[in-house]
Amino acid sequence: MRIMLTGYHPRLPVFTSRFLPHPPFGLVNLLAPARRVAVVGLLGISCLGEAQAQAQAVRPVTEEAVESVKTEGSKTLSEVIVREQRADGLPAPYAGGQAARGARLGLLGNTDIMKTPFSVSSYTAQMIQDRQAGTVADVLAADSSVRSTGQTGGLLDAFFIRGFPIGEGNVGEIAFDGQYGVAPNYRLFTDYIERVEVLKGPGALLYGMSPNSGIGGVINVVPKRALKTDLTRFTADYASGPQGGGHLDVSRRFGADRQFGVRVNAGHQQGDTAVDKQSRKASVGAAALDFQGERLSASLDLISQVERFDAPSRPFLLPAASVVPAAPDGRRNVTQAWEWSKVEDQSALLRAEYELSDKLTVFANAGGGKTTVARLFGTSNILNAAGDTSTVPAYFRFDIDRATADTGVRARFDTAAIRHAVTLQVSSYRDRLDRGSTNGTAVLSNIYSPVERAAQNVAPPAQVSKISETTLSGAALSDTLSMLDDRVLLTIGARQQRVKSDNFNPATGALASTYEKSAVTPLAGLVVKPWQNVSLYANYIEGLSKGDVAPQTASNAGVVFAPYKSRQHEIGVKFDHGALITTASLFQIEKPSGQLTGNVFAVDAEQRNRGLELNMLGQATPGIRLLGGVTLIDAKLTRTNSAATLGKTPVGVPAVQANLGAEWDTSWVGGLTLTAGAFYTGEQSVNQANTQEIPAWTRIDLGARYTTKISGKQTVFRASLQNAFNKAYWSGVASYGAFVQGAPRTLLMSAAVDF
Repeated sequence: MRIMLTGYHPRLPVFTSRFLPHPPFGLVNLLAPARRVAVVGLLGISCLGEAQAQAQAVRPVTEEAVESVKTEGSKTLSEVIVREQRADGLPAPYAGGQAARGARLGLLGNTDIMKTPFSVSSYTAQMIQDRQAGTVADVLAADSSVRSTGQTGGLLDAFFIRGFPIGEGNVGEIAFDGQYGVAPNYRLFTDYIERVEVLKGPGALLYGMSPNSGIGGVINVVPKRALKTDLTRFTADYASGPQGGGHLDVSRRFGADRQFGVRVNAGHQQGDTAVDKQSRKASVGAAALDFQGERLSASLDLISQVERFDAPSRPFLLPAASVVPAAPDGRRNVTQAWEWSKVEDQSALLRAEYELSDKLTVFANAGGGKTTVARLFGTSNILNAAGDTSTVPAYFRFDIDRATADTGVRARFDTAAIRHAVTLQVSSYRDRLDRGSTNGTAVLSNIYSPVERAAQNVAPPAQVSKISETTLSGAALSDTLSMLDDRVLLTIGARQQRVKSDNFNPATGALASTYEKSAVTPLAGLVVKPWQNVSLYANYIEGLSKGDVAPQTASNAGVVFAPYKSRQHEIGVKFDHGALITTASLFQIEKPSGQLTGNVFAVDAEQRNRGLELNMLGQATPGIRLLGGVTLIDAKLTRTNSAATLGKTPVGVPAVQANLGAEWDTSWVGGLTLTAGAFYTGEQSVNQANTQEIPAWTRIDLGARYTTKISGKQTVFRASLQNAFNKAYWSGVASYGAFVQGAPRTLLMSAAVDF
């Protein structure tokens, strides 16, 4: 066929195409939400023969291809399918639909995967739906660089990325649309999420310092936005227990040019879980409003969610001299039936940007969130190899308030043969933690044969006192230089970050200690494309963690140390085979920390993680989709104050992590897809001396889905059997040495209907 485009503008709808083995171009998202332009064009299409069209693979369109059309005027190509424009301006899904072609990288905005000097994953709404992923942790189970240290039936999700912990503290570390301080604190439901993105490695320049000092990577969720076409979808779901629920997703656009958008998501689940004695009730409501004008674009996200567990799952601690016992069946639960937890979250984010000209845009964002936690439970200590436990239940109250704001300008201009994309941003983040607790008395049980004990009447705390306040503020400047028709891209930048933290005496409310320091973190990233489908990249980027204050037991007590700078060096290659992208990267991250040696506190401890990541995504052949990878990590404590720990493996870091997910569209039943997933994690140390370990484990998931029409309505039935062989295993170790129980075999089923 022949395509001719005139009046080209870099903000056009998305095109996809079916291609011959050596196509002239692939897929790019040419739509941006900030501005709509008139497009004068003529599209003439002459189709290939039916047999030839069926034999060709779906492949995305690249920006280079559009440039080629601009200069050459016309091309003879195969069939072109014009896809729905994305109102949210996100990079389009890659072949197979499970992952996207690019991601929103904080300060850098939407960036094509082949043009970014980082290792990035971006999981789509389609993947979330097909895997029946209820939380961000369920989504990230697909990523070999990420491991969850939260447990099924617990109140929070926590992760390791490239061998460093994320999300273990009382202040959330997941970014919401690029902003810290907005996302629910302990767990994010997928009801309101369009994409889950993971930047592997530190991201202080791109997103700012994380609130809890995580440096292994950044998890960013992109909220749903109103679609170009109306949507009303109801999903009914079931999980082993039994637990049932439903989810309603409604999208509408209004106005003469459909510039006003509304996306509403609401869901509820309730019932017993696959874990003994445990029940769960969860509700979520989210509204996303947006306006897409000629020069002004704006959006408002509102989220409310609540989750309650009876007999919530908890991690286990182990005495130093004990051996880790064999894992019990995943159904077993030592938490008492009268223990419980309830977490409520409210969040809001307002974003706006205005195009002063085609090359200059100003933007501003403001938002925040509040988390209220009430819980009555304790963390169990395993006493011996027989699995006896002792648990002290405690009634805790947490109130966590967060606020964030930033503003800045984006500019595009040329200097000689170099194109620049410059962003200047100033930002501020604040959080406050209030806490109170009351202890009960010890409860004895056993991990293999849990014992029911009489309920304790533990009184709620008499007061919930202010514990800490933290303010992170600063400014960042970046420039991406494009040369030689985008075959060479250099990104440079720096962020000046100020950290202020006050800690208070919970009894009196008096200021107990204060911390205020600043640091500058740079970035240098290079992408070289020797061929259009191959990208070689390298980066140097830093992460920030709040420095320590020397303790009272040190001879230099009270000395305030500058924020700790973690440094990453990385090189890699990305290969776009047309319908399958494969990547390989080598990285090294060095994280310093403080320690007490003798009676002097100094910043002379260090953890160093070196690793190799191999990943793939897309279609192996038409009808077979793959998503998976292998991460090898050589992690060491390179500087410590003890010969017993020097050179040892850090707590919770396995040497090998591997995932493989596959989908097969069967030829013998139209609309039927079979799925399978395999997950492997190597041994993990429970203590720094490496004398206690949890063994390696492998888990298999199986599933199927069937797409059809009932009374003319698009309908999808899905079923998944997680941990299909009911493997009993310890699934992970937190950085402080607590380890968690793997999930039991669990059946998930759902039916989604578009009205």
